[in-house]
Amino acid sequence: MPLPDAATFTWYGHSCWEVLTPGGRTILFDPWFGNPLSPKRADQVDRCDLLLVTHGHGDHFGDALMIASRTRPAWPCIHEMSLWLGRNYAHKDTLVGFNKGGTIEAAGIKVTMVRAEHSSGELYGGAESPIYLGEPVGFIVELEDGFRFYFAGDTDVFGDMRLIGERYHPDLALVPIGGNFTMDPAGAAWAVKELLKPKAVIPMHYGTNPLAKGTAREFLDAMGTSPIRVIVPEPGQVVGF
Repeated sequence: MPLPDAATFTWYGHSCWEVLTPGGRTILFDPWFGNPLSPKRADQVDRCDLLLVTHGHGDHFGDALMIASRTRPAWPCIHEMSLWLGRNYAHKDTLVGFNKGGTIEAAGIKVTMVRAEHSSGELYGGAESPIYLGEPVGFIVELEDGFRFYFAGDTDVFGDMRLIGERYHPDLALVPIGGNFTMDPAGAAWAVKELLKPKAVIPMHYGTNPLAKGTAREFLDAMGTSPIRVIVPEPGQVVGF
């Protein structure tokens, strides 16, 4: 289907996104507003209806607890993360534990959990070893008007991206390009052109860490003459379609 007129996407650096839906909902993804590119602080976030966190690393889990404690969103997450949150988060009634292949509806939005190829675990609260918050995942999100997008999270290229493309036909893909911790610009472009085949793509997870050296320019060059629309927003820029 065509890209929506009503939905907007705002990138706050790294993998931190705010999506305003046609139905007036606010979705936050991987809310690390403390990243060096973000023009917005976590304490300035005043609304979140649906919170989606791809994995337990601090640069993705980020400010999730602070924001969720104030805004009380629906919070669907992988099973192990929901277990940890059940002991460390006050609003347990908003949690929805599920797993890869599962589809839930929360805040009027359909969310399907899909695979990502990465790791997950972080040192929290003085822990001597990393706390495991479940496997890393991506999400297929379907908005109220049927517009569907793929939020890849942190991942390398993997063959099942072809299945994600063929089964869910995402209109838009948001993919990491930084390299070192995720696929680099060339790998991300190959995944988009050969496997996912969305109508449009937005790169993310770059420019915030000296080890994640991939750039938007490299991604644009790697996309070449592909008919897939490439959108490169500045941090804080609202992207509409």
